[in-house]
Amino acid sequence: MAMDLITTNTSSNAASSDFTSSIDSTYKLYIFKFYDVNPATDAADLSFQASIDGGSNYNTTITSTFFYDYQFEDGTASGLNYWTSGDQAQGTAYQKLVTSTANDADASCAGELFLFSPASTTYVKHFCSKMNSMFSGPGTENDFVGGYINTTSAVDAIQFKMDSGNFDGTIKMYGVG
Repeated sequence: MAMDLITTNTSSNAASSDFTSSIDSTYKLYIFKFYDVNPATDAADLSFQASIDGGSNYNTTITSTFFYDYQFEDGTASGLNYWTSGDQAQGTAYQKLVTSTANDADASCAGELFLFSPASTTYVKHFCSKMNSMFSGPGTENDFVGGYINTTSAVDAIQFKMDSGNFDGTIKMYGVG
């Protein structure tokens, strides 16, 4: 299967990165790839929310789970953890993808989000992501999120933002299939 680049959003001190077109029935799988996303606020969380009305509202119902592993730079701590604050149980908040990204000049997060069959009007929309960041510990962290957008309406827009402050970075949207 071919992976086709659809859109590239390059942000500089932006409040959000919105994808409000080209999420349709053309592809069964959409992949969002994140490159060097650096928050203006230290220890910020990158999150997303979906829309079923072209981006007028970002408030779909989400059920998800979140876990992560980490390693401090100085080797004093490491571990694998389930993070209940990253979960949603039929919530309409923005879904966290990565937590506590540092805002140092050399810090950022990167990774990918998979969104399955967003144009379906029969099934919920499953998603999963894997992100890596330099967190404010300082150290490295891998974040894993999976879940579904609980709507049988077609999802036609996605918005990414930090939970606090603006950010710089590049997000690319690909279609597969």
